[in-house]
Amino acid sequence: MNKENERVRVLFSFPLRLGADRICGIAWQQVNGLVAAGADVTVFPSSVARPVAPGVRVSPTLAVGKARLPYRLFGTMRSCAMHDKIVARRIQKLAGQIDIIHAWPLGALETLKTAARLGIPTVLERPNAHTGFAMDVVQKECERLGITLPPDHEHAYDATKLQKEEQEYRQATRLLCPSDFVVKTFIDQGFTKDKLVRHIYGFDEKVYYPSDQPRDPKRGLTMISVGVCAVRKGLHFALEAWLKSPASKDGTFLIAGEFLPAYQEKLAPMLSHPSVKVLGHRNDVPELLRKSDILVLPSIEEGFGLVVAEAMGSGCVPLASEACTEICDHMKTGLMHRIGDVEALTQHINMLHEDRALLERFRAASLEAAPGFTWTAAGRVLLDAYRETIAGYKADAPGRADQSLVGSGATSRS
Repeated sequence: MNKENERVRVLFSFPLRLGADRICGIAWQQVNGLVAAGADVTVFPSSVARPVAPGVRVSPTLAVGKARLPYRLFGTMRSCAMHDKIVARRIQKLAGQIDIIHAWPLGALETLKTAARLGIPTVLERPNAHTGFAMDVVQKECERLGITLPPDHEHAYDATKLQKEEQEYRQATRLLCPSDFVVKTFIDQGFTKDKLVRHIYGFDEKVYYPSDQPRDPKRGLTMISVGVCAVRKGLHFALEAWLKSPASKDGTFLIAGEFLPAYQEKLAPMLSHPSVKVLGHRNDVPELLRKSDILVLPSIEEGFGLVVAEAMGSGCVPLASEACTEICDHMKTGLMHRIGDVEALTQHINMLHEDRALLERFRAASLEAAPGFTWTAAGRVLLDAYRETIAGYKADAPGRADQSLVGSGATSRS
């Protein structure tokens, strides 16, 4: 077992453009956080959008210099599979030089199989809930709303994608779950707790920090929604709750993010209310959060709810559904509601609209708790998850050896 003061040698495999938007930015932050925590990190990304921390060895799989394979040419699934095969070949030469492999969905199956053959423990990132669960709940909500997702939408039902991800789930030593909500979706699908290991995501405190300007308690409440405006984020619940609340009479609801066209059309009557401001995609989200009183995130499915941490670090109080992790501590740093509970969300908006002293107490508590959810803190938690996985893998070594004597048939079917 690696002792706490020994450097864990990590191979980080990422099948997309490291350092770009959304999960690409999460992966980039993880790499930097791991280095800050003291890990020895080698990264195999498909390509790189921005440099990582000094000392990290980076070897792209689908790029040479500034030239990179365009994913639009082959499609995401095929491109991720190409990345996966390249990583699987490379790690065969690195046996004995890697303590653990951290892989990401859709670009991991061959890598995970090769690592198992070489006796290297692996963790598979789960940036969202179990994919089957996510597809199912989003589909049901779309049907309820009368919306059809485009076939290539990330949460549209895709049997091929789901089958591949489920194969990856089974092959990984552990599944990295960023929230208890994600853990629950896997347990509900029959996975055992020892297959799942917790970690967290974080926020950049140099980007997300509170305003030093005093707030006028007499002005109207400003509520904000940040992120892709998709059904899974539950924006329709937020709009219903806002328009039911007296806060909408003199307050403002800012919506920062791109809409799925059919979803925007469905919500058009509510979006046309004079208190609602549709901003589209924005590059000034940190400033918008600093100027807002509350963040609303009524997701029906979520991985971590990263924007909740960003809001807390900015002094913006979160109102989130129970799918959005345990970062938001109910009645301490913000307010939580059951998924789809518009009445509860309305009451929470009313509460903070009417009681600005309570809003300020939540804001102060959020700022106090926020340092526990920076990317630096997340790097330490992730490194601990690696150590836990490595220790468990070594403890299970006799059982794996027994299986290898009788399980060659199972391996060929995997």
